[in-house]
Amino acid sequence: QVQVVESGGGLVQAGGSLRLSCAASGHTFNTAAMAWFRQAPGKEREWVASIDWSSGYTFYARSVRGRFTISKHGAEKATDLQMNSLKPEDTGVYTCALTDSYISHSIYREESYKSWGQGTQVTVSS
Repeated sequence: QVQVVESGGGLVQAGGSLRLSCAASGHTFNTAAMAWFRQAPGKEREWVASIDWSSGYTFYARSVRGRFTISKHGAEKATDLQMNSLKPEDTGVYTCALTDSYISHSIYREESYKSWGQGTQVTVSS
């Protein structure tokens, strides 16, 4: 069983930065990818970014590319999401997820991920 815990959310003004962290524990030996998703009020959850664990390759939604950076954190199964130039439309609950496998070209799909955290709130004021 895998446990996923996020931290680092909060309130920030537009143009500011936040850094989210995600740590996974338990049976994480075969982790293939970790990802961040977000859900704004009244909207469906959307994919934000992913990192392939073995290669380190990163992938971003078009809406955050160039502003957000996903990276491995330390030697354990942990990732950070550095968010810069934040906009009010970035507001939402950010949730970390990981998987032990995914089909090629599906790293951005919710159904690829098997373990999820509870989420952390990010609010960007205008």
